Amino acid sequence: MDASQQLILLILACTIGLFLWGRWRHDIVALAALLACVVAGLTPAADAFAGFGHPAVITVAAVLILSKGLQTTGAVEALAQRALPQRGGVLLGLGFLTLLGATLSAFMNNVGAMALLMPIAMQLANRQGVPPGRVLMPLAFGTILGGMTTLIGTPPNLIVSGFRAQTELGPYSMFDFTPVGLAVALGGVLLAVLASRWLVPHRPQPEAGSFDTGTYLTEVHIDADSKIDGKPLREVEQLLDDGDAQIVGMVRNDFRVIAPLSSRILRAGDILVIESDPEALGASLTRLGLKLEEAVPPGASEKDKEKDKEKEATAEQRATQTDDDATENAAEPEPESPPVRHSDEIVLQELVVQPGADILGRSASDIALRTRFGINLLAISRQGHRSIRRLRWTEIQAGDVLLMQGEPEAIAGFAGEYGCAPLAPRSILIPEPRLALTAALIMLGSVALAAFGILPAAVAFTAGVLGYMLTRVIPLRRIYEAIDWPIIVLLGALMPLAAAMADTGAADLLARTLLDHLAQGNPIIALTLMLVVTMTLSDFMNNAATAAVMCPIALSVASQLGVNPDSFLMAVAIGASCAFLTPIGHQNNTLILGPGGFRFGDYWRLGLPLELLVVAISIPMLLWVWPL
Repeated sequence: MDASQQLILLILACTIGLFLWGRWRHDIVALAALLACVVAGLTPAADAFAGFGHPAVITVAAVLILSKGLQTTGAVEALAQRALPQRGGVLLGLGFLTLLGATLSAFMNNVGAMALLMPIAMQLANRQGVPPGRVLMPLAFGTILGGMTTLIGTPPNLIVSGFRAQTELGPYSMFDFTPVGLAVALGGVLLAVLASRWLVPHRPQPEAGSFDTGTYLTEVHIDADSKIDGKPLREVEQLLDDGDAQIVGMVRNDFRVIAPLSSRILRAGDILVIESDPEALGASLTRLGLKLEEAVPPGASEKDKEKDKEKEATAEQRATQTDDDATENAAEPEPESPPVRHSDEIVLQELVVQPGADILGRSASDIALRTRFGINLLAISRQGHRSIRRLRWTEIQAGDVLLMQGEPEAIAGFAGEYGCAPLAPRSILIPEPRLALTAALIMLGSVALAAFGILPAAVAFTAGVLGYMLTRVIPLRRIYEAIDWPIIVLLGALMPLAAAMADTGAADLLARTLLDHLAQGNPIIALTLMLVVTMTLSDFMNNAATAAVMCPIALSVASQLGVNPDSFLMAVAIGASCAFLTPIGHQNNTLILGPGGFRFGDYWRLGLPLELLVVAISIPMLLWVWPL
């Protein structure tokens, strides 16, 4: 062992130790390891930050943005409604979701499969009231396992096939990996789902800036093509049972009905008054397949439109007068609102009405909210009260929380003029069917480009991000907020470390030493060690790099033992795809680190039993399908 190999192994050991200790954040440790490699001369200074341009890093960043777009537009909730069973506990939903992820990963980039299903997993966790990590970790492991079942499922399989092509045996076909890979994937998915309750740390993630505003009262309009048109009210109530929402009233022909009977038949033009938790508001709307009454100009009721025009026209005239009759001697009239700059960005913002605000006792129609400011009042939260008539005509009280939709500058202008204070931002999702369809098509297009090899995964997903930008699926100023930057720094800093391990020969030395001293000429022991060593390296190195390092060793060992090289190559393919002990072993593990609230040392609790199961299943299967 030369000096460079000693140094890189020492740096690797210290890095892993600091990761497991958890005293410093993972990106800080990774940067320290990178700088140590540069100072030690193991990584050229000119290549120190080349890892930030690595396709894996770009892919993770792009996938995070695409996943955010699927969430915020409501596309995820719509997919979840069709993909997941609506009844049953968390075990059934998790099992179905994980199996779906493994199936998708067999025919597409497993990072893309994870990107599609991760937001749905978050929805499932929220609906079942379990920590998100309990759903995310089995899903991440399931998508990794599914990739090993076909040639195109994961890059290590393609690399292994490439090394086999250099021999007289030729490359592997599409489903040569399936017999062993499928058995391992099914066993692994079963263990991950059943054991997640006990082996995944429960770390609920409190939302930054979280606060309690009570429930919202909002209105939804039933269109002629709505799926609930002509159905009894009880069916709609059943759809909302699991969504922390309920119907507290309805409006028909301008008459409000308090506590409508469950047997009442709904008709186009009806307006339902829904009480819902803020976070469940979007899910409730998706279940109904409806739009907020105030989110777009009313189109179903011409009578309502005319009333709004008349009322807002009168309100505009009053708005230029003094608001309080007691100020008759005021020298100057109320100034007109400044012109609103159009930013082409529509946001949701919660505003709390302060005591003494100018809007007290007035409604959205009274102040011509749409006409003067170009913003919509979507919902009102008034704790302990339900006696709210039509939303646009409801008189505002001190302490009310208003959910507003519009351009940021317009909302800020309204808040400043009428005495409302913005609350800390939080995730309140309102479905937007047009943008949801756009986001889904862009995501599917990116996945297809990567799955069929038309473009590399990093390029395909980056093209999807560009599509989001051009179609405004996510407002431009919030595109980069969707990226978990500590994760990007972690990956970008560790890529040169993995390269240094390969360049110095440390990985090769480590693998050969273990095989020479432990195998002792027994091919089954050598095959088992090949699998275990590959899995161990894959937990700390890029899986493609691991496969590239181990394939020459596998062919050499098989040649020296005089046995079938396919057994050893397949062991490398399986081992390189089984990185379950650390968040850095696979991009899917990294993706869930932040959303799941995990620490570096949390993965081994479920990952270690899973890797032991992989060994127990794959060795007999390899000896049967690819006999020595």
